[in-house]
Amino acid sequence: MTKFKEFKNKNGKELGAMLLKAKEDLQALKFKVAGQQYKNVREIRVQKQLVAQILTLQKQRKIAGPAKEEPAVSNKGD
Repeated sequence: MTKFKEFKNKNGKELGAMLLKAKEDLQALKFKVAGQQYKNVREIRVQKQLVAQILTLQKQRKIAGPAKEEPAVSNKGD
């Protein structure tokens, strides 16, 4: 499994691609477990954590992004 620190070095497009692949893998695992083709149900938890970590990083960047780019605007009326 990829470490969370390694995600921080990725750009937005790479994270999006990783998220899409992780979601597809999670869905495939769920179908395999449901069809009794795959016995390692712990892998579902690992995939869910991976998806959550990527989504968390994207959300953090979304929140922090505009604050860094836009200067603070004062509406004091002076």
